[in-house]
Amino acid sequence: MLLFKEILRGGLTAGQVPARTKSAREWYRNAAGQVLDGARGLSPKTAEKHWEPKRKVGQMEPGMMYMFRYDPKHKKTLPYYDTFPVIFPIDIDTDSFLGINFHYLPPVSRAKLMNALYTITTDKRFDDNTKVLATYKVLAAASKFKLFKPTVKRYLKEHVRSPYLEITAKEWDIAIFLPTENFKKASAQDVWVDSLLKVN
Repeated sequence: MLLFKEILRGGLTAGQVPARTKSAREWYRNAAGQVLDGARGLSPKTAEKHWEPKRKVGQMEPGMMYMFRYDPKHKKTLPYYDTFPVIFPIDIDTDSFLGINFHYLPPVSRAKLMNALYTITTDKRFDDNTKVLATYKVLAAASKFKLFKPTVKRYLKEHVRSPYLEITAKEWDIAIFLPTENFKKASAQDVWVDSLLKVN
């Protein structure tokens, strides 16, 4: 309830951010709740035991959404970082991938960015096969995607510390609002303020 009060304060109506209460509870219990436990002190192996096998993947596809544990190579020099990203990969190469990590935005801005991304999906069925047709070039070219700028991060594959947890399109609007961000060296509020300054 606190989350949706924050969304409403930001000028969005509940109808613009699908609530799907029952689906959210089931998703949280079956997948993201276990991931969050991992972020709060359980070992990665303990958290991963509870992930549904069909959701665990070893390789990512551009346009799908994923959640995973991450330990940055340059964490000593980074001002802050998220060890539990929720991303859309937009470019994947042999050793790394570029991704939109929603955790770098406050909830209202996540909703606005997600609403914009819904306009460039492969279809409107929002099922297991739906993808976002996002590339850096496409996102940088349109003002409606401007919120993506502070969310784009490069991740090294050898520093991923868990399988990728695949999140299907029908769960995107649930996953981006779950409190699974796990920032180090700064609070979430400080990160969000910094991100919004980069957009304006």
